[in-house]
Amino acid sequence: MGGRKYICGLDAAITVMGGKWKGLILFALGQQPLRFGALRRAVPGISERILILQLKEMVASGLVHREAHEEVPPRVVYSLTPFGRSLNTALAPLGAWGEEHLDHIERLGP
Repeated sequence: MGGRKYICGLDAAITVMGGKWKGLILFALGQQPLRFGALRRAVPGISERILILQLKEMVASGLVHREAHEEVPPRVVYSLTPFGRSLNTALAPLGAWGEEHLDHIERLGP
């Protein structure tokens, strides 16, 4: 049977995204490269454990670059790869739609 793994491009993109945290991490890193602590502050509500897990997945999928500097104390900087920047660019219209309809969406509840 073979065939493709995904039904369509949206299906593939959503699989790479894997939930709300990755989109928020992409947005934060789209502004500038960040160290872990700064990234955690830039993504309100995310726990340290979830941020670590999401970053590992994003590095493995090629969305994020992790650069460890040999210093004392160790310094690690996260930045978007070209693949990550391209996804961020693709998500920009969705973010604009959300901003435009924010009042309506908030009235819908959780």
